[in-house]
Amino acid sequence: MIDRVLEHLAAHLNGHFRRHFDVAEDVVVVSNLQELGGAPVVMSASKMVLFLSGVERDTLAHRSAAMPMTYANGVIQNASPVYLNLLVMCAANFSGSHYPEALKFLSGAIAYFQGNPVFDHQNTPGMDTRLERLALNMENLSSQEMHSLWSIHGGRYLPSALFRVRMITLDGSAVRSRDPAIRQTETEATPG
Repeated sequence: MIDRVLEHLAAHLNGHFRRHFDVAEDVVVVSNLQELGGAPVVMSASKMVLFLSGVERDTLAHRSAAMPMTYANGVIQNASPVYLNLLVMCAANFSGSHYPEALKFLSGAIAYFQGNPVFDHQNTPGMDTRLERLALNMENLSSQEMHSLWSIHGGRYLPSALFRVRMITLDGSAVRSRDPAIRQTETEATPG
């Protein structure tokens, strides 16, 4: 599900860039910046890269637990859904003389997500049916937080913006238990 969220955001951002910057190919990719061994990921060069920077459990009090579903022979108890916030980094991976392109695409991404902070099935008919709603907020980072974040991701700062994507639900559709219906009650008489 998390993969679908990032792919959805990348597809819409690519569409925006095609319309507004007259580019023929995809500029936005969902990728790491570095391979596990530390080498740069080739496909992310000269691209706007979306990558997962963190996952948080949304613990808002108004969330309710999963309700049991009844069926002919009893009750099915599903696991409660998990509500997540994703921290998604939007980083412009352009170098050398292409640095102004990095700033142009980063500005375009920020403007696009500022103007389109919510994706749902009404304004995005092709959205994956397992996603109900995505709400994006740009996060402010202190210099120390930014340093720590980029240290985790390879230590090389790129022009970037961090977005919190709210309302990701991983539903507990896996059945936890199936309790048979009680058909008859027995009462035992206690000798008295």
